[in-house]
Amino acid sequence: MDRRRFLSVAGGGVVGGSLASLAGCGSSSSANVVKILSSMPRTGSAKGQTDTIANAIRMAVDEYGGEIAGMKIEYVDLDDATAAAGKWTSDLESGNARKAVADPDVIAYIGPYNSGAATFSMPILNKAPLLQVTPANTWVGLTKKFEGAPDDIPGQFRPTGKITFCRVCPTDETQGPMGADFAKDHLKVNKVYILDDKEIYGQGVSGSFEAQCKRRGIEILKHEGINVQQQDFTPLMTSIKAMNPDLLYFGGTTGTAGGKIAKDMVKVGLACPLMVPDGCYEKAFIAAAGAENLTNCYATMGGVDWPKLEGPGLEFIKKYQAKYGEPESYSIYGYEAAKLVLESLKKVGKKDREAVLQTAIETKDFDQGALGKWSFDADGDISIQKLTISRIIDGKFVPQAVLDKKQ
Repeated sequence: MDRRRFLSVAGGGVVGGSLASLAGCGSSSSANVVKILSSMPRTGSAKGQTDTIANAIRMAVDEYGGEIAGMKIEYVDLDDATAAAGKWTSDLESGNARKAVADPDVIAYIGPYNSGAATFSMPILNKAPLLQVTPANTWVGLTKKFEGAPDDIPGQFRPTGKITFCRVCPTDETQGPMGADFAKDHLKVNKVYILDDKEIYGQGVSGSFEAQCKRRGIEILKHEGINVQQQDFTPLMTSIKAMNPDLLYFGGTTGTAGGKIAKDMVKVGLACPLMVPDGCYEKAFIAAAGAENLTNCYATMGGVDWPKLEGPGLEFIKKYQAKYGEPESYSIYGYEAAKLVLESLKKVGKKDREAVLQTAIETKDFDQGALGKWSFDADGDISIQKLTISRIIDGKFVPQAVLDKKQ
């Protein structure tokens, strides 16, 4: 979920705690082994969320007995973050993509978790070509042109001109506008102050939120970017309080100061609701901010949060809980991504990267996963475009509404 074309990216480093996984990612090949490689922050504030995504991928592999068409399925779980950065880095994400390409056993790349990270891995995987499925990247520009986008968006991520990247989660075309609609229709917001973290994700989701606010007649008091390394936001919160907004919107993540914003907002007595996107829709955000500072906080999530799942989604949750305990919101999308890869491999019946890629990208009426029946459009975006809006109550995300873009 990180965004921003004009990237401010943390420096690279050595993957922590991933030596066992890296050992399985060499250049030799075995005819009877295929690998699914994932790349996500396995260090830092997103770890709780990515733990559940990785668990769900393992669940999917286990459902096939770890084998398809006589080939053993191995899952390689790589970290694209460092402890020093506390988040993904361009060096690690690029390095993970290159490892995947160099290992002939790797049949698909699941990830990354952050949209900004995807801007580094996508061109590498596109040239291979190697199937890339993300469970969580929501920035529109990864797959589609948007108003005000540079001419090379999304072309710079597809140097071959072919589609190799797809996503099983909704995009910010859903999240930003629907968040604004909820603010207007349910919270009765007439004026809003917008902050973002100056990254691809934060600018993307806050920009689409702002555009819909203007269409709905909500006054934008100001929209500004913050310095995410700043330790104290009380002067900013004091100046915002003086403008008396009906809502403060933060486009960013837990790792880009989401918790600090919430804390300092309460510290200065800024009493309006806070709304955050799915970059903060994780337990780590509640821990960082303190539940006592989030009694008037709403969070949006592209997709359906697990307490609201029905049918195959509910069955997935029951199986997940029995094996791992309580999931986080994006676990089901990790499962869906893995099921897409595995079912595509099953159809192809052999270790053939390009055939698996083509089969996955052309997916129509897929119903072997947990989301229900869906298809990819011509850009690799999923047809299901729903949004969950939750309020944080007693330290938990409690869904208030599930909105459907089709409605």
